[in-house]
Amino acid sequence: MWGKILGACFGFMFGRIIGLFIGLYLGHMFDKSLKQNFDKAGGFASLFKGDDDIHQRQALFFTSCFGVMGHIAKSNGRVSETHIRAASLFMDEMGLTGDDRKEAQDAFKAGKDSDFSLKETVFDFKERFARRHDLLQLFLEIQIQMAFSDGVLATQEKELLQEVSKLLGISKTHFAFVLKRYQAEFSFRQQQQRYQQQQQRQNGQSSSYREGSGHHVPPNTGMSRTQALALLGLNNEASARDIKVAYRKLMAQHHPDKLVSQGLPKHMMELAVKKSQDIQAAYEFLKKAA
Repeated sequence: MWGKILGACFGFMFGRIIGLFIGLYLGHMFDKSLKQNFDKAGGFASLFKGDDDIHQRQALFFTSCFGVMGHIAKSNGRVSETHIRAASLFMDEMGLTGDDRKEAQDAFKAGKDSDFSLKETVFDFKERFARRHDLLQLFLEIQIQMAFSDGVLATQEKELLQEVSKLLGISKTHFAFVLKRYQAEFSFRQQQQRYQQQQQRQNGQSSSYREGSGHHVPPNTGMSRTQALALLGLNNEASARDIKVAYRKLMAQHHPDKLVSQGLPKHMMELAVKKSQDIQAAYEFLKKAA
């Protein structure tokens, strides 16, 4: 509209009646072009879609995650009791109840069906989260966690994880890095459980807290330097600077608030919190051992 008005005014100033019509026509063309560009950008709706967009991404992450988990759980032909228990514990950790839990169970069951398309599911997920590399990596880490739930990574499970990694656009080298780091994380958590059980027997305490921190800190008693370095994705030759750089990078990748803002369902925030705690524990151990 403003294009027509301004065009008509300038046209009349310089060309009277003829100029007015020429200016009106040029203004009309300008308004039409501007509207097309505005519509492509989403129009006025694009100014108000922020929250809805995040909710859609969170819903996609949620269903895709449990669907692929179910598919990997059945990679050996049948879903073992260990995998079912692991999926149930996973839902417990997320605090899923009622409709949310049923939705997760339905997605997990769908992943077990013979007509489930792993390629299509992961491809759609990758398209939606293409530039959110930290979320893509966390998605892969969750699938590795499911495959490792029984403490053993079967050949079929590893092959499926490699396929998921490839579909996500993650290189073979980085997949090997993520897998090795999770193995160290799994070993560390096993050690945590043994330590906590021992503490429960000795003191009747069920958890460990760092004084004044206000949040749970995983115990690191018995951790070796090699284990701590492996949890940070490093080897024994790592320098103090390497340790600090790896620590900061991993903490940034698993920052719960950042991941939620990018599309991680709030139910899954606890996963990122636990990973951050493990990373923090390994780093604190290495600082003390230096």
